Amino acid sequence: MESFLDDTFDVKAKHAPDEALEKWRKLCGVVKNPKRRFRFTANISKRSEAAAMRRTNQEKLRIAVLVSKAAFQFISSVSPSDYTVPPEVKAAGFDICADELGSIVEGHDVKKLRFHGGVNGIAQKLCTSTNDGLPKDADALNRRQELFGINKFAESESKSFWVFVWEALHDMTLMILAVCAFVSLIVGIATEGWPKGAHDGLGIVASIMLVVFVTATSDYRQSLQFKDLDKEKKKISIQVTRNGFRQKMSIYELLPGDIVHLAIGDQVPADGLFVSGFSVLIDESSLTGESEPVMVGAETPFLLSGTKVQDGSCKMLITTVGMRTQWGKLMATLSEGGDDETPLQVKLNGVATIIGKIGLFFAVITFAVLVQGLVVRKWKDGSHVDWSAEEAMEMLEYFAIAVTIVVVAVPEGLPLAVTLSLAFAMKKMMNDKALVRHLAACETMGSATTICSDKTGTLTTNHMTVVKSCICMSVREVGNPSKFANMKSELHDSALKLLLQSIFNNTGGEVVMSKEGKREILGTPTEAAILEFGLSLGGDFQAEREAVKLVKLEPFNSTKKRMGAVVELPVDGGRLRAHSKGASEIVLASCEKVINSKGEVVALDDSSLKFLQATIDQFASEALRTLCLAYKEVQGGFSPNDLIPESGYTCIGIVGIKDPVRPGVKESVAVCHAAGIAVRMVTGDNINTAKAIARECGILTSDGVAIEGPVFREKSQAELLELIPKIQVMARSSPLDKHTLVKHLRTTFDDVVAVTGDGTNDAPALHEADIGLAMGIAGTEVAKESADVIILDDNFSTIVTVAKWGRSVYINIQKFVQFQLTVNVVALVVNFSSACMTGPPVGRKGHFITNVMWRNILGQSFYQFLIIWKLQASGKSMFELEGSDSDLVLNTIIFNSFVFCQVFNEISSREMESINVFKGMLNNYVFVMVLVATVAFQIIIIEFLGTFANTTHLTSHQWGACVLIGFIGMPIAAILKLVPV
Repeated sequence: MESFLDDTFDVKAKHAPDEALEKWRKLCGVVKNPKRRFRFTANISKRSEAAAMRRTNQEKLRIAVLVSKAAFQFISSVSPSDYTVPPEVKAAGFDICADELGSIVEGHDVKKLRFHGGVNGIAQKLCTSTNDGLPKDADALNRRQELFGINKFAESESKSFWVFVWEALHDMTLMILAVCAFVSLIVGIATEGWPKGAHDGLGIVASIMLVVFVTATSDYRQSLQFKDLDKEKKKISIQVTRNGFRQKMSIYELLPGDIVHLAIGDQVPADGLFVSGFSVLIDESSLTGESEPVMVGAETPFLLSGTKVQDGSCKMLITTVGMRTQWGKLMATLSEGGDDETPLQVKLNGVATIIGKIGLFFAVITFAVLVQGLVVRKWKDGSHVDWSAEEAMEMLEYFAIAVTIVVVAVPEGLPLAVTLSLAFAMKKMMNDKALVRHLAACETMGSATTICSDKTGTLTTNHMTVVKSCICMSVREVGNPSKFANMKSELHDSALKLLLQSIFNNTGGEVVMSKEGKREILGTPTEAAILEFGLSLGGDFQAEREAVKLVKLEPFNSTKKRMGAVVELPVDGGRLRAHSKGASEIVLASCEKVINSKGEVVALDDSSLKFLQATIDQFASEALRTLCLAYKEVQGGFSPNDLIPESGYTCIGIVGIKDPVRPGVKESVAVCHAAGIAVRMVTGDNINTAKAIARECGILTSDGVAIEGPVFREKSQAELLELIPKIQVMARSSPLDKHTLVKHLRTTFDDVVAVTGDGTNDAPALHEADIGLAMGIAGTEVAKESADVIILDDNFSTIVTVAKWGRSVYINIQKFVQFQLTVNVVALVVNFSSACMTGPPVGRKGHFITNVMWRNILGQSFYQFLIIWKLQASGKSMFELEGSDSDLVLNTIIFNSFVFCQVFNEISSREMESINVFKGMLNNYVFVMVLVATVAFQIIIIEFLGTFANTTHLTSHQWGACVLIGFIGMPIAAILKLVPV
């Protein structure tokens, strides 16, 4: 069975091709209720529509780019387009409408942009400021929203409970039984009158409605869980300037005229125009399918919603939002495409299909045997020509029995039970600060064997402070006001000026005033720590920025491990100066000079170099993150298109940044090791820093290997095969190193790999891994888009919690499959044998169908088959039953025993291996409520619904016997758990 399912119903957990998804759907063939079976699977046709839309967008943008290039050449000879402001727009105080804005950006229309006065002209017509953003006026914002729309995409309406009821009624077998119920009602009332003749038909109707409402309730609750999770997935915040203040806002609150700040890894939240920035590269593949990044600047200022910032940083002016953008239209189509089905869902669909075919076969045989028995009996009686109404009803009963065998045999809800379990786990993980973006990740995380974790922010707190420095060749401890005051007084004025200029200009962060008038530092934790260091030395961020002109800024690059800036010094006659900051040994290697303790620039000789290298090693051995700051006077002019120099620098100094290990990480790593999960640290930091942190976390052991990325990538294939299993720490790694490590672990060593990442360049490794884990706080939107799970608190302990939930999902599904398949197999065998070997069940058909439906909801267990067989054979003598109602009493005892067998089987199934199944049971109030409701409903059926269910009152002795028969399953289950497997 397992090999058949692997060959036939096998899809990848990630990036499954559409052909594989189509294949298993075709193999399932005819199903009882396609609306339910395929509800939580990918809509391949909608995905095809989205792909076609991307191709259309690509062609549109290609033409727009060609047109804009031509426009640049002939702009002076082309007369400006005529444009009339709509009256309602003019009345609201604006000079441009949403359609005109949309045509400018989407069409890359340079001519129209020039006609409206460029970016500044558009800003004026939108009544906004490129410096201060939109004014804080609620009425004006509401008017703006009414005219230009909101930044939200059209979503399909939520289904009501009654829609799920309607879909549950589409079950083919239930529809057939409904026809049987209708015929039974008509014939019964016609022959026996009301209400006696209606009992059989109403019994079938009650059974159908019970199944329908239980199914609909389960599906409806499941849909609500998915809706809540979808809302969490769509929570994206971005930096915006409004009313002169920088603030974080949801992208869904943006309006045309807003000024948005973009950095590497951000998603462009709406269509807009470039205002200012440096080295902006945009990845438009999500919108157009085009893999080549596009350079955006003053000449080509068009930014499209849904694209990603691959490099650089900038300010943009929002022009078009929501469904007016191509991304909005694409998202509306993509949202209907759905998630890929998980491997377990597909396999259980295969199981349901196989059992369904077996059930259908047995149903046909059962019907044929029963009809053959009736025909033979009539042939012997010589009445085969004459058929009465009673005999027609008997034929209808046989058909209903055959249909019911299909109902009880086919586990139609088996694949949906997996989805329900995964949805429950997703909700619980959300409470534990883990947002699951793809269902399959819940499954896959349960079988993870390796976790490749970042250091900064995952194993550490990401709350960074500068605690040591080596400025002007002098090592100092810093951290409190008095030490900063001493350091400031000891530094030469020229050296201090250079240091502050480097800190405040060569940065991706900012120091701004909040609405409350407090100073606020924006940027990554590393940038914030450096800026705080500069402020503590008496620096003024705004004054330093205004004192120079920023010519070019290259943001930090994880490949180069450094960032750089070039500034023009107006006070010094327009001289140009380059600043560099990054990994200490890399920046120091590009230095030729150093500032000494007197503030003089001197050559970087061997003794000075060794001193600085020893300082770096010392800082790193104390688990400090080290950065080197340097500068260079640029000669011969510099253009923003030129590359920032990478050599010839003068070392200003080195800082040591403390980032404490998170509480509980060491214990979490130990839990992983105990569970058979290897933990590896992959970081861009100095190897000594990485080793110190790894030892503190319990990752690096005596037999483990710590290696640097440049050394790792020089190894041969044979050396890698021997080395990779031993690697516990990889320092100074590039994104390609991480990708290579993950690929080898997955393909060569057959590991199931979980990888953490927060940067744009981590996307390939997150994509390659079995489970990509992006950081919710420090992570970029590009990393989150590539991830399967977002760790909302950036905590390694949360990753361990995700692994626990993943294993829990597997265990729960194992329990359910064991439970459900026993139900279907035993129900199939018992009902087939009862119908074929002993003839139709004793009593009216309403009794048989109602009880079978009820038993199907409760489930069966394998040992019941033997018990029921024994009761059928010698139950009357065992219970000393005599008289005309003995058959009815025996049937009631059999039915009651079945139910109590399953009640105790539910308890036994709580644990797969442990004998003590009662541990923690009372803490699970849902489980206890189900058991109580089952027993209570069973008492009602037996004692009060005898007319409809065709049951009869049982004595206390008979009730006790039924409970005892049910209890027998528990010691049997306990004994089976002792058998080694």
